[in-house]
Amino acid sequence: MAEERKKRLAIIASKGTLDFAYPPLILVTTAISMDMEAGIFFTFYGLDIINKHKFNSLKVSPLANPAMPVSIPNIIGAIPGMTSMATMMMKSWMNKAHVATIPKLLDMAREGGVRLIGCQTTMNVMGVKREDLIDGVEIGGAATFLDYAMDADVSLFV
Repeated sequence: MAEERKKRLAIIASKGTLDFAYPPLILVTTAISMDMEAGIFFTFYGLDIINKHKFNSLKVSPLANPAMPVSIPNIIGAIPGMTSMATMMMKSWMNKAHVATIPKLLDMAREGGVRLIGCQTTMNVMGVKREDLIDGVEIGGAATFLDYAMDADVSLFV
């Protein structure tokens, strides 16, 4: 009798802000806790999530963000310092809700065997070097991710 294959989650992370870093990392760490395979393809600004010089200082912008829980008019959101304030607010909310930080979620993902793939093409375009990325990241192109995603039970674009 053949061994049943694990369910697989494949995510594309294309944005490098704090509010866009949490969803793919929470989803993959939840997936591995459910005994699933999981992988994230980091492309364009999503590479900032795995960039060791940036992942610990991701920000969230209040400007033109109608989903912000505190309504901030765009003119106020454009004032210098408002991005820092919005970022501090979000970090505070996440901390109060006992949600792990981005660095902790990345550690959990790596320890749990999540496949982290940095987009080679984006790295070339944006001048990102292998040594800029956290340990445990595989470098690959679209074909690498598509080969992985072809057998996914769930595929998401964030």
